[in-house]
Order: sequence, then C-alpha cells, then structure tokens
Amino acid sequence: MSILDIWYARFDVEDAIARLQSDLPKKAVRQTKVQIAKARTRDSTQALAKLTTVEDGRRRIISDPPLIVPIEELASDLDVDAVYKFLRALSTRYTQTLPAYRHRLAERFTLTPVARKVVGVGSVGTETWILLMEPGDGLDPLLLQAKQAQRSVLADYAGESEYRNQGERVVAGQQLMQAASDIFLGWQRAPLPGRRAASFYYVRQLRDWKYSAEIEAMNAAAMTGYGRMCGWTLARAHARTGDRIAIAAYLGGSDKFDQAVADFAETYADQTERDHTALADAVASGRVPAQEGI
Repeated sequence: MSILDIWYARFDVEDAIARLQSDLPKKAVRQTKVQIAKARTRDSTQALAKLTTVEDGRRRIISDPPLIVPIEELASDLDVDAVYKFLRALSTRYTQTLPAYRHRLAERFTLTPVARKVVGVGSVGTETWILLMEPGDGLDPLLLQAKQAQRSVLADYAGESEYRNQGERVVAGQQLMQAASDIFLGWQRAPLPGRRAASFYYVRQLRDWKYSAEIEAMNAAAMTGYGRMCGWTLARAHARTGDRIAIAAYLGGSDKFDQAVADFAETYADQTERDHTALADAVASGRVPAQEGI
C-alpha cells in the first residue's frame, strides 16, 4: 500500500461482521450486533447519566468509593480549594494543546465538580481525575478524564522519547496509531498542591465508543477471522508510525516470528493464571484484604 493509502485506511465494523457472518453462529452474530449498538451509546453522555446526578438544581459526581470519590470526600487534610485551583488551571491550559477549532469548542466549558478515579491494572498508582465540565449554554455537560502520564517503560531499551511532556507522548502515539481519536484529546503539565515537581497529564473524554468482542462466543473459524482483523489493525498502526518496509524485511517470509509471538502469548497466559491463583490464595488467607484484591 502507498503511504497515503495507509493513512486513510479505516476498519469498518459492519463490513467485518459481514465477513465473519458465515463463520459465526447466528446467536453470536445477533449478540455482536447488540454489543456494537451498545458500544455506540457508551459515550460521554451515557457516562454522564451513570456517574452524575442532579441535586438542588446542580449536577454532581456520584460517590462510589473506592473507585470514584468526589474531591470533597477525600482526606480531611486535603486543601480542596487548592486542588480545584490546580485542576481549573490544568483544564484551561490543556485546551491550548488542541487544534484551534477544537480549542474554541473546549473553552466553552467550565470545570465544576471533580472526583478522583481508580483506573485499570496498567495504571494503578497514577493520578486520575474525573472533570465535570458545564457548557456555557447550560445544556449538555461533558465528562473529561485527566490521567497522569509517566515515562515510558520502553525508554530504558529504546531511548528517551522525543517528547519532553509525557502526556504529549501518549497523545501523539494515539493519534498516530489510531485512524480516528477523541476530539478532546490533549495534554498538559501541572503541579499537584503540596508537591514540588509537576506531573504530566493527558486529557480525554470519559468513554468514547469503546467495545470489546465476546471471544467466548466464537468458534475456531470466527476466532481466526477476528485474529486477522486485530492483526490488520496492529499492522496499520505500525505502518503509520514506523518504517513498514524495514518491518516487513525484518519479519521475512518464514513463520519464525509468528511462532515466537504465539509461544509468548501462551506463556503470558499461563503466568497470568498463576498470578491470579496466587492473589486469590493471598486474599483467602487474609494476607491481602479483599478490597485490594479486586
């Protein structure tokens, strides 16, 4: 493919379903279509309905500790006003990293309530905040997520990133690899009150059409087709960000690399099962509190 063909390449979900339809059980096809329709409702509007409520005419974020905790319910020694000042500055300055036309859109929203959010396994220990943004017209609010970005774990092996701001590194990587990305995706650096060093953050919409295929419902043929789609998407990301000709030359014409990746995947899966068993045993024996073992 030419460079421009790669850049404009898109993965169409409906076309993918049509290609897999003959290999999937009819029930699995119906379930997949339902899940896709559901994914299209998993946007900031749906998150707004689930994570916020209106009391006395004002919208607030629902407390769901320990996963989501409004800033006012955090430690008693926390300077709430200082944290709000920090997050207002972060949300205002981050818009300057957006393209001009999106900057104009983002600056029409004003930060109101804030909550801390516990994030996924790969990000545990980093700071993540839910930002409720109220629009100037008083109609549809917006939920943003400000997430701390740290130095890449690959830097020790591949060298330091060209980006000094780790949030910008994450955003640039997403925009390069993905065919389409969140219109509110941006970055900024700001110091949390009480800390000398500033942290790097990237900001995005909270939920934006996320979907995971139900691989448990697939037979071997459907799983093969799904694997090809995942491979195509990954190949496009590498082709957009790297030297596709050098990558193809490195992989060569044999299946040596394919087998190595498959062996690694099986080994990783086995290790994950052993880790989960060890964690479950630790929870059962009381060495790890059940809440921490979630």
